[in-house]
Amino acid sequence: MASIQVQGLHFTYPGSYAPVFSDVSFTMDTDWRLGLVGRNGRGKTTLIRLLAGELQGRGNILSGNIQFDRFPFEAGEGGTALAVLRDAVAPFARWEREMTRLLALGDTDSLRQWGEIEHRYSAQDGYIIDSLIEREAGLMGIEAAQLARPFDSFSPGERTRLLLSALFLRKNRFLLIDEPTNHLDMQGRDIVAQYLAGKRGFLLVSHDRAFLDRSVDHILALQKNSVRVEQGNYSTYRRNKQQQDDHERNQNERLQKDIRRLTESGREKAQWSDRVEATKIGQGVSDRGFVGAASARMMKRSLSIQQRIDRRIEEKESLLKELERADPIHLQSLLHPARVLLTVRGMHFAYPDGPALIQSLTLTVAQGQRLALTGGNGAGKSTLLKLLAGQLTPLAGSISRPQDLVISTLPQETGSLAGTPRALAGQWGLPTDHFFTLLRKFDFPREAFERDARGFSMGQQKKLLLAASMALPAHLYLWDEPLNYIDLESREQIEDMLTDTQATMVFVEHDRHFVEQVATDVLAL
Repeated sequence: MASIQVQGLHFTYPGSYAPVFSDVSFTMDTDWRLGLVGRNGRGKTTLIRLLAGELQGRGNILSGNIQFDRFPFEAGEGGTALAVLRDAVAPFARWEREMTRLLALGDTDSLRQWGEIEHRYSAQDGYIIDSLIEREAGLMGIEAAQLARPFDSFSPGERTRLLLSALFLRKNRFLLIDEPTNHLDMQGRDIVAQYLAGKRGFLLVSHDRAFLDRSVDHILALQKNSVRVEQGNYSTYRRNKQQQDDHERNQNERLQKDIRRLTESGREKAQWSDRVEATKIGQGVSDRGFVGAASARMMKRSLSIQQRIDRRIEEKESLLKELERADPIHLQSLLHPARVLLTVRGMHFAYPDGPALIQSLTLTVAQGQRLALTGGNGAGKSTLLKLLAGQLTPLAGSISRPQDLVISTLPQETGSLAGTPRALAGQWGLPTDHFFTLLRKFDFPREAFERDARGFSMGQQKKLLLAASMALPAHLYLWDEPLNYIDLESREQIEDMLTDTQATMVFVEHDRHFVEQVATDVLAL
């Protein structure tokens, strides 16, 4: 077991006035399964890029002979899954070709070079790499025989699982795993969580609470004013953080009272000399001189007292904590005269030259219903949402909607958002005040309202689309993976909002905890 030390880390993006990190220090062990958490825009991906050497800040990152590898990464194109995974671990194919060429030459220098390459090949388990890859793929739920298939024929979720397993075969690496669940359905998340629980030596960013709880044994939290490292999973961290917040909230209230008392005391002391000086009016010259001298002494004394009071105020203000706040949010839905908002009868749909995704589907969605669409990747969940929204037309069957139905949609991906939130609000016809209030409750800084969304994190972009969907009241909400890239605190905000509303919604989400808490009904595709 070794340690990785981050000492006095400073980093600010070019053109930005606000630092992402300022004098950050912490230590983590290379055997830990470490979860990295923090609100969107707090710097999780930035920290990963700094550790990986993709960005350069001030300070020291000391890791000894341990190197950092980041996930996701670009894999080779074409070829079988086995070939792609071999190449993802080390350049075995190139080494093998070079060793064959050098052996054929047979001269002394060639044999010396062959020995150097063979040493690297052996050190990276080149002689047994195929069996190691088959073992890891099996742990990820993919049989060895499937590795002969073209890598591109696997689903995005399967490719995620395969490439992640390949990284764990690299030697002397500490893995930086950034949002591996983005392309994983519920079953895939269960498989990867179980896999990670059997590994060591990684830093994992995920916004899925159940996934984190099963995968990690330590938490690195990027808090508002500090970095906190704690043993345990995410639920343990949240319980401890809540207790700390409650304690600090009570302490803050006491400190605020002390500051108000000291400020009032300082104000009274400052008035002493003013009252003495005022007695000079209307008195003789000698009396005025005596009073002036007394006033000067009193002023000197009051200034000394005021300085001591100011120091005590500064000391107490330095103890005040800026607690994380996640203010409640509300969805102002519309009530429609009709009881049933969607009626689907015998619907069929397939994309050109593709298999049937929706077959003979019959469905009704009533007011107040929150219907979760579940199923594996490629089951047609997003397609069904587009059909319900009228963005696609069924090949057979029908979809009935009552007249004047107002539908609000939320896409799965953020697309190519461009422009400031203020400009986008005008472009989308949103009430700016309500839109900005929602963004502030999602922990958006006010200065971001005038920044181009292209510079936002993925989580901030998704919050922008969420707030836009919520800003205009609707009868029906069709949301495709609303929690993609969203931080854990905001997930809880959204969860609390939906469990406390009568809004009608059809949604797709792979966060098991969220579905269990929010859905009134589930449709498995």
